[in-house]
This record gives sequence, structure tokens and C-alpha cells, in this order.
Amino acid sequence: MKKLIVALFTLMAFIPALLAQNEVDALRYSRLNNSGTARFVAMGGAFGALGADFSSLSYNPAGIALYKSSEISITPSFNVGRTEADYNGSYREDSKYTFNLGSVGIVMATDLRARNPQSMWKNIQFGFGLNRMADFNNRTMIEGTNTTSSFLTPYRDIANGIAPDDLSAFNTGLAYDADLLFLRNAADSATWNYQTDLPDGGVNQRQSIVTKGSLNEMVFAVGANYGDRLYLGATIGVPYIKYSSRSVYTETDEEDNSDYFDSFTRTDELETSGTGINLKLGLIFRATDWLRLGGALHTPTFYNGMADSWNATIKSNFDNGSSITSRSPEGFYEYELTTPMRAIGSVGFVLGKAGIISADYEHVDYSDSRLRAPDYDFNDENEAISSSYLKADNLRLGTEWRFGTLHLRGGYTISSNPYKYGTDATRSAYSFGLGVREKNFFIDLAWVHASMDDEYYLYSSEYVPATMTKQINNSFLMTVGIKY
Repeated sequence: MKKLIVALFTLMAFIPALLAQNEVDALRYSRLNNSGTARFVAMGGAFGALGADFSSLSYNPAGIALYKSSEISITPSFNVGRTEADYNGSYREDSKYTFNLGSVGIVMATDLRARNPQSMWKNIQFGFGLNRMADFNNRTMIEGTNTTSSFLTPYRDIANGIAPDDLSAFNTGLAYDADLLFLRNAADSATWNYQTDLPDGGVNQRQSIVTKGSLNEMVFAVGANYGDRLYLGATIGVPYIKYSSRSVYTETDEEDNSDYFDSFTRTDELETSGTGINLKLGLIFRATDWLRLGGALHTPTFYNGMADSWNATIKSNFDNGSSITSRSPEGFYEYELTTPMRAIGSVGFVLGKAGIISADYEHVDYSDSRLRAPDYDFNDENEAISSSYLKADNLRLGTEWRFGTLHLRGGYTISSNPYKYGTDATRSAYSFGLGVREKNFFIDLAWVHASMDDEYYLYSSEYVPATMTKQINNSFLMTVGIKY
């Protein structure tokens, strides 16, 4: 993880035109959450061998082949995200509340036996709709005292030897224009040897990070039921990304260690959008009345229309009451991203009309992601992806027990750590839910609690210790559906 962040900081310093395209982005858009319908979420997303739920179209499309009647459903959800942060012994936490749409879709089922009673092909189904695959809404607050370095210390080291006109317009140049990097005398000017106040620390550091957006997938699926024994399905997925972040970093000389410098604030804003395409193929085999086996293969997702726009501002404040504001130009860049393929194996135990127990195993290699562009080879970034990330094995478990029209559900999910280095960022979630299912309609409720530990660096790990973070998310979902 430390190597990852160092590479990111170096990229930001020397390649400002590529400020936001790096290995961090590749992982963000490759690591998916279990979201969708309330029933799917309540059972931990373990539907690879079960089907007959709209969210399964984004995981094992053979699930559509188990529909015997047509259906329309919609799933609004409410999320509470909280991040706890420990930086140099100082603890802070912050929360964000969001409403969103977990899933909406329609499945149309056709009975083929009406045309040919002797055919082994029993049903054919078509589905169309939307599933939420990842949620980026979060708010993080970090604050503490640093006695060893300043945010400007690596700026000074990067800028040394470079003429002011050649400094980066997105970082070192901003600091220079705000009089936070300066040349003390003629000798410094001759060698471009920059200085900064309090390079050895003694400052209070605070950062607020607010992220918004999601990764949603439009699905176009078709399935077929052969003899109520073999179920086949295919989905064309069209995921689209909307992501934005706003970071406000403030550094303050609270102890008056400098006779000139008082504080500065750097604000960074980033917006990312993109649309991709993938293909998912799946099957479910009913080995016996009580045993179902499933398998699915997802091609890589090809995002050929990624676009980033960003800007930065630094405002400096000095003890004499003066202040300076410097602004970067508006950055914009278009590029391509390919995220890894996935393989899923599933098993389900159907215990008559009493209940269901199911499990999914998913394999994904996060080091296979790749960034591309016509005018830049992304060789360093792709090498960082290969060297920073791991193959991951994800497990989803779920169960449902039926008491007449009332269904009680529970689930557990564990997503393996994707990093080769640093803190174990395994993400785990447990969920519960209930539903009422009648002949022509159903209502399902679910609650899922997810958590993950991670490391975050205010700037390069060569200068600053890690902030240990814990991300906690509680989601509440309700699905309303009509069968016809």
C-alpha cells in the first residue's frame, strides 16, 4: 500500500495532465459491492445457484431462466456511511447519509409449452433494468499534529532545481504562487533551491474528503429453461460511472513556530464519468430436487469513454494579515480502463418448501486492470497495478426460511484483501431481512452492515505516517414487486 501511495504522489507531482488516472482508480472501479434487490442483499448476494431475482442478472444471468412468470420490481435504499480515522493518536469520525436506487427492472417470461407441449425448452425470458454495483458516497475527517514534516516538505524537495516557470500548475507551482515555496536569497535563485516554512513539522494538519457517486449497470438479459433441469442465461452489461470527490486540506501553525506563516488550505475537486460494456454467461443445473449447481463467467469490462476533470486551489494566510489565493487551470483528460474478468461457482440447497442455503465463490485478479490512452502509454501506472494488487477470492453465503408467506433471511459476505502490501483491507458484511410474498406481489426488506480497514496517507509515506481508517456502512433496502 505504501508503494502504491508513493507512486501516486510522484505521478501527481510530475505528470499533472494525468492527475486522476492511476492504480487507485483502477481498483475503485473494479472492486464491487453486493447491492441490488432487498432479497439479494439480505442473503449476502449468494444467488449464483438460485436465480429468480433481478439482481442475479448481474452475477449469474442463468438466474433469469428460473422465472416462470413476468415481474416488475423497484428497490429504493438508504445508506449511512461512517469513516473512523486515527492519525498520530488523534481520532476523528464523520458520516454521510444518502438515498439511492439499488435496483429497478422488468423480466418477461414466455411459456414455450403452449406452442409445443413436447418441447424440452420450457420457458424463455427477457430482462432489462438497472443494478447498483458499487457506491462511492463517503465522508472522511482526519486531523492531528505532525512534528516531523509539513505538506509542503515534499513540494520543496520536488521543486528543487526547477525554474519557477516550469513548476507544476497543479501543485508545486500553486505553492510557489501562494508564497509557500520561496527563494530566500540570490544564491537560492541561482540554483533554484526552494525554502518553505516549518519543513520539519510543528503544524496541525486537517483534511476533509467527501466523495459522491456510484457504479450502476444497465442489464439486457436473456435466459432459457431446458426441461426444468438446465437453466442458461446471458447478460450484456452496460455499466456507467459517476464519481466526484472534494478534498480540503488545511495546515496551521497553531504554536506560532513561524514568524511569518499562519496557515494554508488546499482544495482539490475531481469529477469522473465513464461508460463500459461487458458480457456475462451463466448456467444453473438442478442436479436433484434439493441440489442446484451454478457457474458464471464475466468478461472484462471495457470502459472506452472515461473522462476526468479536476482543479486545485491553494489559499495561504500569513501572520501580518495578508493572504494569497492561487488557482490551477481546469484539467481534463479522456482515457480507457479495462477491469478484470470474474469467475463464479455456486451451490444451493433447496430444503423443500422450508428454506434455502446457498454459497457463491468468486475469483477475480485485480492486478489485471489496465489503463490506456492514444497519447500516453500508462506504462508506469499499469506496472503499479500489477505490482500492488492481488488475485482475490470472495465468498458469499445466504439462507432463507419460509413460514407461509413470511420469509426470513440472513447472509454473510467476505471480499478478500486486494493489496500486496500494507493493511489488510478485507471487507466483510453481514445482512438480515424479511419479506412477504403473495401470488401477485411481494415486499422485501433488508439491512446490511459492512466494514473495512485501510490505510490513508495525507501525502507521501516517505514524510508522513499512515492514517488508519475504518469504513463502516449500514444500508436499508426495500423492494416492491408485481408478478403478472
